[in-house]
Amino acid sequence: MVSIRGATTIKDNSVSEILENTKVLLIELIRLNNLERDKIISIFFSCTGDVTAAYPAQAARELGLNNTSLMCLQEMYVDGSLELCIRVCVFYNDNIEQAIIKNVYLKEAASLRPDWTIPKKL
Repeated sequence: MVSIRGATTIKDNSVSEILENTKVLLIELIRLNNLERDKIISIFFSCTGDVTAAYPAQAARELGLNNTSLMCLQEMYVDGSLELCIRVCVFYNDNIEQAIIKNVYLKEAASLRPDWTIPKKL
């Protein structure tokens, strides 16, 4: 089993922003890592305290991840931390080497792990 991390930010605390940006994040994680949906065991989402309009797990369900265990949690608050942020940890059942996993950090969340940020295509 491997874990795949990622995060994104939203413009405002609205249902459409939460669902749209969570879908983009999940689609990129799945695409970049060539994941088979039936091997996704579970996904943990954490959100900063200012993300309250919807559960990010709803986006996963709308993408068809209906047999995957989903959990939404509130991220611990730290003074000066990134706001309006959704983080994800995908647990995947395969023998992929953790070293070749492509973690995905989008928008302002790229500042959380610049070493894992995928360069934008020119």
